[in-house]
Amino acid sequence: MQENKGIDKSQMISFAVLCLVLFGFMFYFQNKQSKEEQVKAQEQKIEQVKNAVKQTQASNINPNVTPGAIQTASLSNKELNVEFSSLGGQVSKVQLSEYKAYDHKTDNADLPLYLIDKKNSNYGFQFKDKTGKVINTKDLVFTPAVNGNAVTMTANYNSAVIQFVYTLLPKYTLDFKVRTKGLAALTSDNKADFIWDYSVRNLEKGRAQEQSHSEFSYAFNNYKDYDYDGRTEMSEEKETLNWIGVKQQFFTSVIEAKSGFTHSKGNQEAIEEGEYLKKLNFEGFVQMTGSELNQDFTWYFMPLDLPLLKTYDKNFDEILPLGWSFIGWMNRGFFMPMYNIIAEWGLTAGWVIFLMTIIVKLILSPIMYKQHKLSAMMKVIRPEIDEVNAKLKDADPMKKQQATMEIYRKAGVNQMAGCLPALVQIPIFYALFRFFPNFIDLRGKGFWFAKDLTAYDDLIKLPFKIPFLGDHLSVFALACTIVILIYTVMTSGNMQQPQQEGMPNMKVLMYIFPITFLFFLNTSASGLSWYYFVSNAINILIILVIKYVILDEKKIHAQIQANKEKPKAEGKFQKKMREMMEKAQDQQKIQEQQKKKK
Repeated sequence: MQENKGIDKSQMISFAVLCLVLFGFMFYFQNKQSKEEQVKAQEQKIEQVKNAVKQTQASNINPNVTPGAIQTASLSNKELNVEFSSLGGQVSKVQLSEYKAYDHKTDNADLPLYLIDKKNSNYGFQFKDKTGKVINTKDLVFTPAVNGNAVTMTANYNSAVIQFVYTLLPKYTLDFKVRTKGLAALTSDNKADFIWDYSVRNLEKGRAQEQSHSEFSYAFNNYKDYDYDGRTEMSEEKETLNWIGVKQQFFTSVIEAKSGFTHSKGNQEAIEEGEYLKKLNFEGFVQMTGSELNQDFTWYFMPLDLPLLKTYDKNFDEILPLGWSFIGWMNRGFFMPMYNIIAEWGLTAGWVIFLMTIIVKLILSPIMYKQHKLSAMMKVIRPEIDEVNAKLKDADPMKKQQATMEIYRKAGVNQMAGCLPALVQIPIFYALFRFFPNFIDLRGKGFWFAKDLTAYDDLIKLPFKIPFLGDHLSVFALACTIVILIYTVMTSGNMQQPQQEGMPNMKVLMYIFPITFLFFLNTSASGLSWYYFVSNAINILIILVIKYVILDEKKIHAQIQANKEKPKAEGKFQKKMREMMEKAQDQQKIQEQQKKKK
């Protein structure tokens, strides 16, 4: 059979039709999604009206809720600026003084960073009085009193006194105590319902990336176990939560209950555009003693910095999404320490990543050498395989496969060895996929035209949006795609072409794969694209060095001939494959005989 040298006319037509179908599906689903978003927006407007009515009705609980009656109080230290509102006695503003937020207008991180502002957070304790009327502390008007680093918020409801005592502490901590007196005369409840509504503010450049990292996180079983929830709804009816938090890409807001939250549930909803990314609602019960609410809580408004999170000893370090099991260990125990050690040399973040890439490549070099040696051996025996395929061109495909495997066995070539480098690099790829967008030390660190290595670079801006690509082209992603394509061309020479009609051309698929990387990396962290650009550039250099300096094809050919002279014991895997092929071949013969009889 004539060897396939590339893409023939029929393949070109098939590929063009496939592209048209794909684009047709993309535009169809894009229009469908647009209509769904319009319906969703209308539903949100209706819900907002309903909420406004509810708030108006709730405000009737206390007739003193007027704009003039609302006061504010503030506490500050070097880490946090916190403001409190007398309406609900709750935290109304939280600024992290040492960090900045991204400004989409100036394309720079120069805005004050507020986790809470403009009423995006709203919480309170809800219970019923003896007549069945619902009382919620967020509807009451409190009177603030500042004393040093503490604020005491006091509210009177009929004969009951409710106090919220906030104390600002170091390490992004706000102590929160709830005390009531006379509440037992109004209610007979033995638990209060803590309700927290929180809308995540857009603080970073990559909206889609930051939105995907915004979710519930919580600990239970006396802080020993951790879980997260990025789905539409969360439910922990059986567990007692030690703390519940709303995680963002680099920051988190957490409330810890000393006695825990029970019968917890929540929901979250993505916001497609605007100042906010997600809307989350949490509800959990806290215990009341003698119908009085006297409980201790702690608020934490903190950056997701691993050394800081570990100091609390409350399992906060699990909030940082570095991957599960071995993946997380690789990031915590290898990539993070490596980055920190190299960064101490005074290099910029981009060059630190460059050196990290070289170190990883040196560690993987023995495996890569074996892979390229295997490729060279397959290239040497390629004429023999072509000869067998030519002789058996009209034979059964299973028989041809058996003949090919026999050549590999006699030559001492283990095809499975070629899978090892790919298997080794999969966990590394996933670890770095988690590392670059979540490592706060890279946040705001620029390199060349990328202003932030944890977000995409958008040097090339488009006047329109392309489905799955966006309104920009990342230079790092483009460069990485080109290098991967070059590497693919260089390594695809030894690939066996399909000899059976109707089978897909694997070379074509290999060339399409790098293009898909562009869609994947275009909105990902530019640090990740830079790493893979350097990694694949080094791969190309290694191939050239191994091919022209280290490996000698004549010696490899002599080694293969020597291997053929030696008796080769059939391995367990080879035996299993042979038996499977023989069984399949026998079944095929039986089916053919049955067809002839019919």
